[in-house]
Amino acid sequence: MKLCRSRDDRQLAGVCGGLAKHFDLPASKLRVIWVLGTLFSAAFPGVLLYLALWYLLPEEPPPAPSFEPPPLQPWKKAT
Repeated sequence: MKLCRSRDDRQLAGVCGGLAKHFDLPASKLRVIWVLGTLFSAAFPGVLLYLALWYLLPEEPPPAPSFEPPPLQPWKKAT
């Protein structure tokens, strides 16, 4: 799986959700670790890294639309 920002598991930009999905970790635990790491490192490196990942990581592509063709009805004209 390619590393990208999450579309559905996001609090701000989807960085932690995307990292959690990529490394198969719970997103809530990763967010807590990220916040604690940011607070204990004088906030600057954690915030800077988050902003860099927000800019550099592409957003997860949207899910493919599920299209089911209508059932065949030979008595109706196609529109």
